[in-house]
Amino acid sequence: MIEVEGPGTNPMDLSGRQFLVTGASSGIGRETSILLSRLGATVVLSGRNREQLEHTARQLHRQCHHTAPFEMTDLEQIPAWIKTLAAAHGPFDGVVHSAGIQKTIPVRMLGPAMLDEIMRVNVSSAAMLARGFRQKGCRTPGTGSIVFLSSVHGIAGEAGVAAYSASKAALLGLTRSLAMELAPEGIRVNAIAPGFVQTEMVDRLKQALTAEQFSVIEKKHPLGIGNVRDVANGIAFLLADTGRWITGTTLVIDGGYTAHS
Repeated sequence: MIEVEGPGTNPMDLSGRQFLVTGASSGIGRETSILLSRLGATVVLSGRNREQLEHTARQLHRQCHHTAPFEMTDLEQIPAWIKTLAAAHGPFDGVVHSAGIQKTIPVRMLGPAMLDEIMRVNVSSAAMLARGFRQKGCRTPGTGSIVFLSSVHGIAGEAGVAAYSASKAALLGLTRSLAMELAPEGIRVNAIAPGFVQTEMVDRLKQALTAEQFSVIEKKHPLGIGNVRDVANGIAFLLADTGRWITGTTLVIDGGYTAHS
């Protein structure tokens, strides 16, 4: 864990800053929220499940945080929702978009409706969050950091996840273009591309596969399957002053998964 030495001495100290984290009800979003709180930040937790958000909130350091359940498929309402949150809790210093869906669907079974759902949740919501964050009064003037959760599947191909891979690759393009567009406003935009990490999703995958099949996945990670803190550390690095000169890039945190691609 990253140790906090105190204001002004640690470039990863986030005291006095506020961040919105989507997908905070579990996995990487939950662990990121916990870490940001330990680094001194105030966190607004978003997700679909209020009960799970409250469970995350109870694990945060200090008692100054907020829960904000929201359905990310309601794209048209995202900018207004962020404005409402900023009016209630103050402007944000950054957004972490961890919410998303992953589906293993062979292309022979992939239909337009499923493809639209994956792109809507994983890509369109990210664009609308960026639009909302840059609104006047929604962020601390002259600064800001957005981090999107992509995936190694946006970089390296795997059978059965064409739609998911397409959505995560689209996030990388969105990241680069938004970085160029929003730099004059002082907003940095970056992405994280995790490999397989120990989450509820991986637990479900492990149960659905044979031991031999899951072993194949493990062997693709020279450093082994990661954990959510490995990814949360990278997100915090990009949000904090340690990432002040980084924009438009993708930080790959994958235990070596893409090293052989």
